[in-house]
Amino acid sequence: MTTLVYTVTETLRYRGKVGQWAWVFHRVAGLGTLLFLVLHVIDTSWAAFYPELYAQAIREYQSPLFTIGEFALVACVVYHAFNGLRVALFDWKPAWWGHQARAMLYVVIATVIVLVPVFILMLRHVVNFYQDNEDIAGLDEIVSTMSQFALGFVVIVGAALVLSGLYGLVTRSNHATRLPGRLEASLWGFMRLSGVLILPLVFGHLAIMHVIQGVFDITGGSLTVVGTDAVNASGKAVEFVGARWDYLVAGVAVWRVYDGFLLALALIHGFNGLRYVVNDYARHPIVNRALNWAALFGLVALIVLGTAALLAGVDDTAYKIANEVTFGGQ
Repeated sequence: MTTLVYTVTETLRYRGKVGQWAWVFHRVAGLGTLLFLVLHVIDTSWAAFYPELYAQAIREYQSPLFTIGEFALVACVVYHAFNGLRVALFDWKPAWWGHQARAMLYVVIATVIVLVPVFILMLRHVVNFYQDNEDIAGLDEIVSTMSQFALGFVVIVGAALVLSGLYGLVTRSNHATRLPGRLEASLWGFMRLSGVLILPLVFGHLAIMHVIQGVFDITGGSLTVVGTDAVNASGKAVEFVGARWDYLVAGVAVWRVYDGFLLALALIHGFNGLRYVVNDYARHPIVNRALNWAALFGLVALIVLGTAALLAGVDDTAYKIANEVTFGGQ
């Protein structure tokens, strides 16, 4: 904790060059995106397993608080993607390092060029939705849901701390978690490669699910589900997900495959980035081990959960349950 506090205070005091702030914003944007990704994987799985909870989640996502968060999320993703591409290029061509400042300027320009029209299109969805809907999730509902997520995080980290402490007592280990050098180098290379591979998948997902037909259209009755020829006749969020996942091209459920690749790449990339942050700031052996173990558990659990939801899809029972949900126009 002392290391983290020191880093934050010194960063705020520092009057250095643009590279320092690029690094800070890159980490903040990455952690913010990972937090949303964790929530998103969990709540999307509810479309298959707990339709009523998914309806409530979408209702909360359509609230003003989460709307602000959605704009922040898109900004984080776009900046993190462009700056990550810059980092990958300079890692590949160290001779270009002398052009860091100019490259960072290009990142900022590209981010602004993308965000301005994207925010305008997103704002149109927001205005249209709030003009026609008065029943919006309240702050009490959001706090109740988020407190359950927070409690889950606390339980996982708490259990990891206990196990890490016991491990230290049994093995008498007083070292933080460290991977073999060759594996560490491979993971570093993976971060660069996966960052490039994720770009078209992430930008495609943002365009489809946040710009062309965002969270406010998921509950739009009689609207064609983007990327398919199906119509969301019921106006239920669950039907939107089910129709999208069941859409076939040459017998292949293309959106399940797409989401599967995005799920795996984004989660592994994000949690490996979290591991770097943990190793930078959590120096105490027990805490370091615990946070690394918690991150590994979270990664595996989310990949299993997301994959299970994609394989299960949305069945007739889920549609029936969803049709019985009446709050918030769901």
